Formats: sequence, C-alpha cells, structure tokens
Amino acid sequence: MSKSRNVHIKSFGCQMNAYDSHRMADTLASAGFTETASPDDADLVILNTCHIREKAVEKVYSEIGRMRELKEAAARNGRHMMIAVAGCVAQAEGKEIILRARAVDLVVGSQNYHRLPQMIARAQNGGSIVDTEFPIEDKFEILAAPTRDAIAKRGISAFVTVQEGCDKFCTFCVVPYTRGSEVSRPVEKIVTEVERLTEAGVREVTLIGQNVNAYHGLGRDGRPATLGKLLRRLAQVRGILRLRYTTSHPRDVDNDLVAAHAEVPAVMPYVHLPVQSGSDRILTAMKRQHTRRDYLNVIARLRTGRADLALTSDFIVGFPGETEADFRDTLALIDEVGFAGAFSFVYSARPGTPAAEMDDQVPREEKSERLQRLQAVVTRHQRNFNAGFAGRTVDVLLEKPGRLLGQLVGRSPYLQAVQVMAPHEMMGSIEGVTITEVGSNSLFGILETPEPVLATAGA
Repeated sequence: MSKSRNVHIKSFGCQMNAYDSHRMADTLASAGFTETASPDDADLVILNTCHIREKAVEKVYSEIGRMRELKEAAARNGRHMMIAVAGCVAQAEGKEIILRARAVDLVVGSQNYHRLPQMIARAQNGGSIVDTEFPIEDKFEILAAPTRDAIAKRGISAFVTVQEGCDKFCTFCVVPYTRGSEVSRPVEKIVTEVERLTEAGVREVTLIGQNVNAYHGLGRDGRPATLGKLLRRLAQVRGILRLRYTTSHPRDVDNDLVAAHAEVPAVMPYVHLPVQSGSDRILTAMKRQHTRRDYLNVIARLRTGRADLALTSDFIVGFPGETEADFRDTLALIDEVGFAGAFSFVYSARPGTPAAEMDDQVPREEKSERLQRLQAVVTRHQRNFNAGFAGRTVDVLLEKPGRLLGQLVGRSPYLQAVQVMAPHEMMGSIEGVTITEVGSNSLFGILETPEPVLATAGA
C-alpha cells in the first residue's frame, strides 16, 4: 500500500449511491488510493450499482464488459487492474456476478464498504472476493472521514446519509432485500459530519435515506429523535444556510416534521414525496400503506405550515393489473396536487419481489403509451410552476461558475437551477435574484443587490 494507486468509482442511480461513492473514495484514500476521473489509468475500478431501474443487472454486465477490455489492455502493458462491483446489484446478485463475469475481482454489498481495503489486499493474493453479508459493526464508525480538500472539491452542497434500509416491503421494491431493515445514525454523529462539511465550505446539506422521514436515531438524551428534531439540531450548526431531505414516505410525515417546515427557516419549502399511483386499488396492490386521501391529507398538513411548499413525486406506470381507469386516477391526482416535477417510470419486474409474480402484467406498449401521457401532464405542471417565477425575486444559493465568463449558477429554494451574472466571490452565499427569463431547464435573472449575504450561525 506504500505506492499510490488510482481508483475510479462510477456511481449509478440514487443520491445515496453518490454519497456511498464519496465515502468509498475517502476510505480508500487512507489506504493509498487517489481518485481519478477516468477508468483508463485506474488500478481499481468500482462500479457502484443501482437495482431500481429497468434492466439494471444487464447494464451492469455491459459495463463490466467495457471494464474487462480496459483490464486486458492494462495487462498487456504490464499493469494490474482490478474490477469491483458494489451497491445494490452486488448485494442482490452476490456470487452470481463472479460466475458470469470472471474479470470481476471483488463483489461488495451495500453495507460493507468499510471493508474494502482488507478485501483488496486479499484479492491481490489471488481469487475473487465476495462480501454481501449484513455486518454486525456500524460501517459509519469505520469509514474514513473526507479530508477538507476532498469536501471543497465536491462543492457548496453535500449529501449526508442519516438513515438506511426500509421496513415497508412495497411489492415492487428490492430495497428491503438489498439495503436491509431501517437503521438510523445517532444525532450527534450526524452533527459532527455536518460540522466537518461546513468548516470546509459546504452551505447546503441534503439528508438522505431510503425512507428518510422514518429516521429514529438516538439523541443526546438517549431517546429516539424524529427527523424534525434532527433538522432543528442541524439548523444550529454554524455555516448551514439550507437543509433538505429525501426520500420520504407519506406514512411517516409526522407533526414534528410539519412543524419544522413551518418554524425552521433553513428547512427548504420543497418535499419529494413519492405516491407511485393515484388509484387506491393499485396502492393496495403495491402495499404502499396509504390511500389517495391519506396522501392528499399529508400535503394539506404540510401546506398549512408552509403555504409556499412545492412538491415533487415518483410514479410507476403500468403496475400489474392497472386499468385505464386506475391510470386516469393518477393523472387526476397530478392535476389536483400540481406537482413542481416528478420522476416517472414504467413498471419493470424485480426478481424476488411479490409484484414480479402477479398476474395481469400490463403489455409493454400500453405502459409506454401511458408513460408518455403522464409525462406530458407532469411537464405541463412543471412549466406552469416555473413560469410563475417570472418577475419575482427569489433567494438563490450560488454554487458554481456558469458556462459564461462572469456567470454563476445556483439553486432556488425549490431546487430550480438559476443562472445569473455575479462575481466569483459570491459563491457560497445566498443572493436575491430577480427572474427575467424562464428557460426549459433553468431560470435566468439579475442580482437584486451586489452585496453577498454571508453564512452565519444557525442561519
């Protein structure tokens, strides 16, 4: 381990995978690896996989094939390159990956990243290593903390995992099988991580978890804390300007979380709240544990505290047994809520999930046609939402340089990208920006004031 080697990590899927990739890079840095942007000069390539999307496994094997060619080319040049598969596909497939792809040296499950240095050392002695067991030890206690330089390179905004796993067992979902049951990190461990981030210049933190609002980590008093209490505690961290969280379950939106939106200025008026379907019959088949009315009541409660709250959601189109009437119920729900955006997908079976064995699977052509109709409705609402900002002044957290000289790009409270001409020194500050133009993917504006609003304690 004395000689520095390069590691390239390619992350697929959700924000949690992006966070996990960062933590793997931090841990491997302490073991003598330097992160590189390209696999071409890597001594170790890690494919951090996601099992949620359609044909996820096939895409992984296709990527392994490309990495195998690089590995063979490296060998011809006298350089040894290793391939590791991590994440949810690794957790689900395990040894099958080694059997199908002999070029793979390591298969590491989603709870075992802290063991990577030891696994690499063992694999160098010959043979393939598979570790997909759910460990007794807490990986967050062992994973190396990022350096100040590493944090600074990753930008003004950062993700922090506060909760993993899910106990809901929706019939379409593999998360309980690949990430395990719900586990929450202690409040003060999260506070320490966020303090380290803000000291290196991070101003916005998004708390992430498979079911983040089921958070129940222990507080200082030894009792489980709610997500609302965690948000209140983090808002006191010096340098924090904004707090977000994702992804939520409608069943776990409690009164404390609603109050946090109303009372904590750092908590943004934006919630991603997956509903999946607007049909009670389909929601029951999905085992979502909420009805259409339950979902609308949650939104009403949230908007009582923050009338300016914006919502986005997830939709699955063509779940087994979905009729045209069920689908129209979903379209009607979108019109009733007026979502600011949404992620939508055709249903695809995940091996081992109950929905994969259900009768009355919807034909692919019908699913695709419905998806197009749903996305057209979502796009209409998203454009109407964005159009409503023309001429308004919004607070924008300036994050990075834009494409033009002298331009900065930031985010509104609603995660909209905003482009504005502003001095580089304003990066990391929140500025009032008057929106002059609404584009298809961005808002454009001019600064309301030339003076930056600096980060302050508990902003």
